[in-house]
Amino acid sequence: MRENFGRGATLECIAAVHLLNAFNEDVGTIKKLFSRVYKVINKEQEVVLYGSFLEKNGFKISCLSAGYFHSSFTCSSTVKSRLNGMESLCFLFEECHLMLEIHFVYDVVFALNSLKYVLDNTPPNWIGSDPCGSGWEGVRCTNFRVTTITLTSMGLTGMLPGDIESLSELQTLKNLTISFYLRDLSYNKGLTGPIPASIGNLKKLTNLILIGSGFSGPIPGTIGSLQQLVMLSLNSNGFSGPIPPQLGNLSNLYWLDLADNKLSGAIPVSDATTPGLDMLTNAKHFHFGKNQLSGEIPSQLFSSKMTLKHVLFENNSLSGSIPSTLGLVQTLEVLRLDRNSLTGPVPSNLNSLVNVNELFLSNNQLTGSLPNLTGMSVLNYMDMSNNTFDESDFPTWFSTLQSLTTLVMESTGLQGQIPVSFFTLPQLQTLVLRNNQLNGTLDVGSSYSDQLKLIDLQNNFIVDFTQRPGFKIKLILAGNPFCQETEGTSPYCGLQETNSTYSSLENHCIPATCIAHQLSSPNCRCAHAYVGTHKSSSTAIIIGSAVGGSVLVLLALLAGIYVFRQKRKAETADKQNNPFASWDPNKNSGDVPQLRGARSFSFAELKKYTNNFSETNDIGTGGYGKVYRGILPNGQLVAVKRAQSRSMQGGHEFKTEIELLSRVHHKNVVSLVGFCFEQGEQMLVYEYIPNGTLKESLSGKSGIKLDWMRRLRIALGTARGLQYLHELANPPIIHRDIKSNNILLDDRLNAKVADFGLSKLLGDPEKGHVTTQVKGTMGYMDPEYYMTQQLTEKSDVYSYGVVMLELVTARQPIDKGKYIVREVRQKMDRTKVGYNLQEIIDPAILGITLGGLEKFVDLALRCVEEAGVERPTMGEVVKEIESIMQIAGLNPNADSASTSASYEGANKGYDHPYTDESLFVYSGAFLPAKVEPQ
Repeated sequence: MRENFGRGATLECIAAVHLLNAFNEDVGTIKKLFSRVYKVINKEQEVVLYGSFLEKNGFKISCLSAGYFHSSFTCSSTVKSRLNGMESLCFLFEECHLMLEIHFVYDVVFALNSLKYVLDNTPPNWIGSDPCGSGWEGVRCTNFRVTTITLTSMGLTGMLPGDIESLSELQTLKNLTISFYLRDLSYNKGLTGPIPASIGNLKKLTNLILIGSGFSGPIPGTIGSLQQLVMLSLNSNGFSGPIPPQLGNLSNLYWLDLADNKLSGAIPVSDATTPGLDMLTNAKHFHFGKNQLSGEIPSQLFSSKMTLKHVLFENNSLSGSIPSTLGLVQTLEVLRLDRNSLTGPVPSNLNSLVNVNELFLSNNQLTGSLPNLTGMSVLNYMDMSNNTFDESDFPTWFSTLQSLTTLVMESTGLQGQIPVSFFTLPQLQTLVLRNNQLNGTLDVGSSYSDQLKLIDLQNNFIVDFTQRPGFKIKLILAGNPFCQETEGTSPYCGLQETNSTYSSLENHCIPATCIAHQLSSPNCRCAHAYVGTHKSSSTAIIIGSAVGGSVLVLLALLAGIYVFRQKRKAETADKQNNPFASWDPNKNSGDVPQLRGARSFSFAELKKYTNNFSETNDIGTGGYGKVYRGILPNGQLVAVKRAQSRSMQGGHEFKTEIELLSRVHHKNVVSLVGFCFEQGEQMLVYEYIPNGTLKESLSGKSGIKLDWMRRLRIALGTARGLQYLHELANPPIIHRDIKSNNILLDDRLNAKVADFGLSKLLGDPEKGHVTTQVKGTMGYMDPEYYMTQQLTEKSDVYSYGVVMLELVTARQPIDKGKYIVREVRQKMDRTKVGYNLQEIIDPAILGITLGGLEKFVDLALRCVEEAGVERPTMGEVVKEIESIMQIAGLNPNADSASTSASYEGANKGYDHPYTDESLFVYSGAFLPAKVEPQ
């Protein structure tokens, strides 16, 4: 039965034990002195005991807790005499020459054991009663005090016990953070129930991260007493009720994420007696999207004292106007107020937010004129769709936004013509202006942005389009008079999906009641339907004037015309769905994909080259589909990736991807040989890489032995491949999923970067776009990528740094809950040879000289700095590895050694490198090990 020792108490010199070298001889005696001994650990001249004393030798001792007691104190002769001459054991009471502080850890032990028994599926090594002495997985201790609990994605079920308050030294509770550990999407959904109010007693807690579980009930206001809290992430649960106003007391808070719950009620702000969120002047992130918050956004919430970077209130039920005080937060970078019921005009002083690069105000009921936001000079993504703004000409200030990549203004009352100058914006990629009153002739000019990919002007009043030579941009003009004039034969007039993929389409306005001859538009206004020009009725006039014996002739003629037009429409629709429909591979005509060094294969050809996609040629299955080995007529081996139905892309997207892949040519990057796009199939044909993946070689699965020299060459080759993608490819490419499983080894063990299934162009519309969709592989993913949700080439640098540490340790990035980056940082000692990393260095390379090891590890740790700005570029990495290789006595410009007997043929029987089952996309939070205010 548990004894009440007084939680958190500190006793001075009530009881202590000192054991000398004769400790082992006296264990039996010690056990006799106690009615109960929880644990005895002999560490040279130190001891830890949990238990309680009974009366012995006339002394009544109330309790013994735990601690390390060294031999630097003595006992008085009086005490020694009372112990009947037991020189090796001293009980220290008031006669002690040294006053000791003895902290109770019994409560800590009880709390962890309580957690163990109320949760199912706890780690298998949670054996015994001592979490610190036994090294429980996910539990970190300092001086036998629990300081960190990380139980990430372990399929836990149950509820958090109230005894968790006993963990008074706890600094980090990461019970499901995505950070570094998640390989599936289970998120430990079995963790249910409320957070106990007693969590407010964990006064030293700095990070409380409970993401993507099944927690419910109200968020306890006691969290507001955690004065040292820096990060609070409770997103993607089922929390309900109001936001606790006590959170306003968290003066050190940097990150507040309560998104994707069922929180309701008003946004709390302070008054004379109650705290509120307006007091969080040090916070950088307010994430409250996807809840049920209501009422107005209080003007008091924002002030010039705030240092917020992200304000995200999208997808709630907020009403009222946008407070003008928002314009005082000069540090703001991302603002999301979309999908609410906000009314009134957009405050003009938002123009003073010069650091904003993402602005989402769509799907509200905003009125008045479109705001002039010329001051947002770094704005790259703006969406104000589906509001009730006053009708206005296309704003001229749009043309001043030199950083703009994406403009989405569906149903915003825009009219007039789009100026040619707008299309010259250097970064412009996507323009979506559906359902407006834009008219006249569309002319993009001859100097339009070379980044431009899409112009969507469906359902406007465009009457003509000035076609320029070489124009290859995706243009959508369906629902415009232009398409009626051309009778739908223009390639730009194909019907598109009615739901936009560019903006959020939930519309909270009530469609207006329209008078006759008017249509209700998505922006709640009525518009006159277009009736066309006189040409559109010419067929009817001819039919009406047909008389007598001419009727049959005319009917036959019209039937022929109808059949011809239906065939043409079918061909046009097919072309919209299949961008290669008009392309004859033997003729240089039609919508020819811009391929460089890759070719088109027919389905019949690939069927033949893979022996009818036989099982013997099936070399792997991944997220994209099955992969088959094939042999071309010239004898070249290829790997054919055959997309499964759920991986199919749209025709234009597939065309864009193969054009991108075909432009990539470097000896350290896997080359695209060709593609197939017919008979409902999408296939990519790559060069075949015979020696598998780096991951398989490091694990010993492939039989290839990698000495230190070969590992350095692999590191250099990989770095050169990434440098090419970042700095020399046109356009530059971010890989987004660098890992040892995506680095292949050819017949000379040269590294080749593979798998661009997740790659992104630098300057892609999603670059910098704030989204919950973060793509990559856990353990390799850049923490800053999630924190800012802005992808840069430095994200690849981070992943590459993890691969470098794999080359040194041969360990997976996440192994039994331990993260390789953190392990190396904790183990290394720069004052010792080899940084004292012998314990974690791959045994296969121990015992030999590892030239340049220290510099290699230093470079790897620079690559995995949490702040991207602190990481080197891949060009800098290449130069440093070349220098390291010279230290190791290698020529960085020489190829790797050819296949040797030690591994030749060893690649039989293992998963093929094109198997990519570990690749995934997840939605949720990804947080670094430690977050400090900036």
